[in-house]
Amino acid sequence: MGLFVELLRAAAILLILWHVRGSDFFEKGKSDKEILDNLLVTTRYDKRLRPTVQDADFCCGMRSPSDPRTPGTSRKHLPGGPLTVNVSVLLLSLASPDESSLKYEVEFLLQQQWFDPRLKYSNKSEYEFLNAIHHHNDIWLPDTYFIMHGDFKDPLIPVHFALRIYRNGTVSYLMRRHLILSCQGHLHIFPFDDPQCSFAMESISYEQTAITYVWKNDEDTLRKSPSLTTLNAYLISNRTVTCPTKSSWRGNYSCLKVDLIFTRDRAFYFTTVFIPGIILVTSSFITFWLEWNAVPARVMIGVTTMLNFFTTSNSFRGTLPVVSNLTAMNVWDGVCMCFIYASLLEFVCVNYVGRKRPLHNVVYRPGENPVTQRLPAVLSRIGIIMASPLGDKNKRETSGPNEIVSCTNCGPNPCTHTANNGCATEVRKKEPPHPIRVAKTIDVIARITFPTAYAVFLIFFFIHYKGFS
Repeated sequence: MGLFVELLRAAAILLILWHVRGSDFFEKGKSDKEILDNLLVTTRYDKRLRPTVQDADFCCGMRSPSDPRTPGTSRKHLPGGPLTVNVSVLLLSLASPDESSLKYEVEFLLQQQWFDPRLKYSNKSEYEFLNAIHHHNDIWLPDTYFIMHGDFKDPLIPVHFALRIYRNGTVSYLMRRHLILSCQGHLHIFPFDDPQCSFAMESISYEQTAITYVWKNDEDTLRKSPSLTTLNAYLISNRTVTCPTKSSWRGNYSCLKVDLIFTRDRAFYFTTVFIPGIILVTSSFITFWLEWNAVPARVMIGVTTMLNFFTTSNSFRGTLPVVSNLTAMNVWDGVCMCFIYASLLEFVCVNYVGRKRPLHNVVYRPGENPVTQRLPAVLSRIGIIMASPLGDKNKRETSGPNEIVSCTNCGPNPCTHTANNGCATEVRKKEPPHPIRVAKTIDVIARITFPTAYAVFLIFFFIHYKGFS
């Protein structure tokens, strides 16, 4: 019993001596290096050990360490439990998107705060916080790593960071990171989709029972620098959430996720793809208003518009993401090319029909009405001699009472009678239209059907794909 009392007395003396020696290091005039050297001495601090949890309220809604309401030793102490690491992200810059690979470059500041009671120092010091940047390798730090991102623009070991230790033992660890995010977009409606880029953070060695990550002050959105707010037009929204269990790499580890929702510069696609495509397609419709036998002009318009559309489409397609499914851009290119090619085929059909030899011996002169040219020949076949080569334009098509018509009741050989003699007339077959008239009719129909069909496609295309975005 006496030996035990002596041991307690010796321990008390050592504790008093240590306190006196420690308070001497924390007196006014000591540099932050001297204070840190004393705090981080191996006999009292081991960076391999996780800080013990003493304050259950040091979780969500962490205040500034200089705030007198900051959780301290006066709170209820609960030994054990997970260590809470408060996380916040400040977006600094966003680079222009790379459409061919769906990647965005994001630069941000990642701040982590936690409570380590072993790093408290005396209030007699003149420092509000200690700059521990040169003691980076001597202090316990959470082993936070990024998952579900893309590539690091910087080396994995951060070279731009700040490490501060406040009087009450709060540690603030700030680092600058530059990531190349691999984004996920709905490429079947490209370029009307809004890509979502995500990255997550979790501890690589401490499970959720040891370390818990929470967003500082329960922030549901990221903080953005003022220059980012005014200069970048691609980021439309963002959110900070905890990683869903189904998408977390390891369910028993605490994880935080950042979602960045970007938009595409649709004005760029309209000025470089859609409007030039509309101009080229409608230019191919000009051939319908040219003369059917204007071969050089109609061939030049059809071939030129087709080649120009191929050139424009191929030059732009090289910057698009390579996917195996059908996208909105594939639909646009295919339909526009079909319209241009169909207008060229329409000219080929019109020219072929117009050059066919008519079934009757009537010479058609371009620029004249084929009906009036054929009328004298038709009337002469039924026995009427016209005084004028053009005939009467208002002549009725039906037979008059004294008009001579063909009869089949005269015997084996047909004869002619007047129409009022009671003889049954022979129904004469209608002669086929002149090929040139057929060619002109095809052009007239194409003038209506092609622009109407293309207008319906444009309305359907933009309403359909815009509705998915």
